[in-house]
Amino acid sequence: MLKQITRSFFSRPVTIAGPAAGADALKELAGKVDALARRRLGRSLAIREIDAGSCNGCELEIHALNNPIYDLERFGIRFVASPRHADVLLVTGPVSLNMQEAVLRTIAATPEPRWVVAAGDCACTGGLFAGSYACAGALESVVPVDLHIPGCPPTPLQLLEGLLALLEASAGRVIAASPKPAS
Repeated sequence: MLKQITRSFFSRPVTIAGPAAGADALKELAGKVDALARRRLGRSLAIREIDAGSCNGCELEIHALNNPIYDLERFGIRFVASPRHADVLLVTGPVSLNMQEAVLRTIAATPEPRWVVAAGDCACTGGLFAGSYACAGALESVVPVDLHIPGCPPTPLQLLEGLLALLEASAGRVIAASPKPAS
């Protein structure tokens, strides 16, 4: 046993590296998202992630957007703790019956203009959990969805491309600035 433990300290990990994101492609993609967000909203994009009953695979990929490789904060894209500060609600997992009311309340607490994004196969179609007694179904069966990002789980680049597609598609949607308070 000691021999195996000693060997594990001096050997390299037996994992396969994931596909690396090209630094230039990432910079261009995130820069486009930031520019569109600033043009549409007048500020950076704020995202609130909601786990409606997922296996946490999508959450791992979403959290990877904040690691040093992607570092979305440098492009003005940030995750927020309160739905009251969010522009985008990024929902993962099928909507479980236990989370259905929480999802509805979170969406109601998010100010307009807001976009609801189904991230991952489970949020898009119900995935592996479709038809389960504990599942209300895909997100679209509970609330209207503005964008579907399929994948099990979707990669960080797919998530970023989805956000870019969402902002580009919203070009026809008029986003009015909130009225200034009367003096």
